Amino acid sequence: MRGIFIIRSKLSTFRAPAVTCSRSFTVLPYSSNKCIARPYLDPPVARLLPLGLCSMFSTSKFGPELAGFNQRNDEKDDDENDEEIDLDLGCSVDNEVVSEDVGTISKLLKDFGSNRKEFRDKLEQCDVKPSNELVVEILSLARNDWETAFTFFVWAGKQQGYVRSVREYHSMISILGKMRKFDTAWTLIDEMRKFSPSLVNSQTLLIMIRKYCAVHDVGKAINTFHAYKRFKLEMGIDDFQSLLSALCRYKNVQDAEHLIFCNKDTYPFDAKSFNIVLNGWCNVVGSPREAERVWMEMGNVGVKHDVVSYSSLISCYSKGGNLNKVLRLFERMKKECIEPDRKAYNAVVHALAKARFVPEAMSLMKSIEKEKGMKPNIVTYNSLIKPLCKARKTEEAKQVFEEMLEKGIFPTIRTYHAFMRILRTGEEVFELLAKMRKMGCEPTVDTYIMLIRKFCRWRDFDNVLLLWDEMKEQGVGPDLSSYIVMIHGLFLNGKIEEAHGYYKEMKEKGMRPNEKVEDMIQSWFAGKQYAEQRRIDSKGNVSDVDKEGIVKKPEREGNFLQQPEVRRVVRGHGYSFWDE
Repeated sequence: MRGIFIIRSKLSTFRAPAVTCSRSFTVLPYSSNKCIARPYLDPPVARLLPLGLCSMFSTSKFGPELAGFNQRNDEKDDDENDEEIDLDLGCSVDNEVVSEDVGTISKLLKDFGSNRKEFRDKLEQCDVKPSNELVVEILSLARNDWETAFTFFVWAGKQQGYVRSVREYHSMISILGKMRKFDTAWTLIDEMRKFSPSLVNSQTLLIMIRKYCAVHDVGKAINTFHAYKRFKLEMGIDDFQSLLSALCRYKNVQDAEHLIFCNKDTYPFDAKSFNIVLNGWCNVVGSPREAERVWMEMGNVGVKHDVVSYSSLISCYSKGGNLNKVLRLFERMKKECIEPDRKAYNAVVHALAKARFVPEAMSLMKSIEKEKGMKPNIVTYNSLIKPLCKARKTEEAKQVFEEMLEKGIFPTIRTYHAFMRILRTGEEVFELLAKMRKMGCEPTVDTYIMLIRKFCRWRDFDNVLLLWDEMKEQGVGPDLSSYIVMIHGLFLNGKIEEAHGYYKEMKEKGMRPNEKVEDMIQSWFAGKQYAEQRRIDSKGNVSDVDKEGIVKKPEREGNFLQQPEVRRVVRGHGYSFWDE
């Protein structure tokens, strides 16, 4: 009771302008399904927005009775400004000639990409002249099939008049590292150094560091950092902090923290270094206990907490739904004369909305804009929309969305993801996809993974295949996560042969899941093999199976009697299953 009293007393400061804020927008009921633009839109915004998007969430198909679905476990939160991990492989193609060449090569990729020899022969026969823009764009399209991408990369390098730049090398190295072809990636780096030593820079080695961190090979990541000396590159504090960021981004936070203390003589304790680790525990791992320990450690070693430190810890408490700690830390931050940044305000808005104090969250947004001159951005609105959708407060989420459009703030893919999780029919899904594209917001691989999982749960396999083919045509996938979700979804619905087909296709593309996922997939197919080999005679007795790898019935019964009946549930990729 005391905690609730404290929270409500602190929220009293947000309630004064709450009524005014809640009246600043209205939802006009329309009985028809036609989408009508709101008459109170500002003229510039009204001209920019398609009519269908101005009232897309006022149709009767999106009702408050819609149920929510769990989000993807590895999805990033809306209030987090994540660092860009991989290079932007795509480029804007302005030249009409280059655009035509991209279309020609992409057609060859679609028709002959699975046959490397035939694809190479077709490349030799075509009259396309490679350029830097063309190579980067094709590598972006083929980024999930390293052999096809490398075949094109090698072919382009042999053509007259074309010289590879750093960007093409970096794009290819990033693709090879993603597919764990590290030896080939290092061969390209040596080729860069032989061609021109200046081509190899700190960004080149940072790509390798990030790819090693992604597969949790911390030792090789650190060795690559020390290879800066071999390439005659400086190893400054910024480069060391880039190593820490790469480690923390892929949940190697404990190793990053250990590096800070081991290298304190070379790289003295710095607030930014500790903030990287603190943010790793707060927003990547999501461990408030470890975050509080690092917070105390910063004070013990004499490193002062700054606005980034406070924002990271507030964000951690916000995601955990601990509104009391969020408000206490926010007040302490202001008492110490540390001006909150946008991330801190967004975290407080998210915490208030998650605790269902929506009027207070909206009044805080309004006061920030008036008093601080800090206008809410798309991250702020996503921080409000996402918890509203999770709480199934669909109408309130629609109102916030419409207010956002009125202010000329356009939704991002994460905004649409929040609404997609509460959809219940295929028609609603494809309607929202169409409206997304009208706004110039194209689906990402995470969008397709979420929808494929959703349709697998609905046993709507026609739309599953439709989305899979569309993902291929758009060039955004499939990647390793897509294959795992597809295999698991088909397997759970009894489509063993189809699941095995996608598993073989994944292996042919050189995609290797980690050991745990590989063991899980093998256990699926082993169970299927056992089920097929069980034979029941006319009396109902199960005959023994003598094939290798299949345990006989008497032996299985003996093992069952010797072991306690304890089964543990594990969760991965949005599904729950028994841990064998």
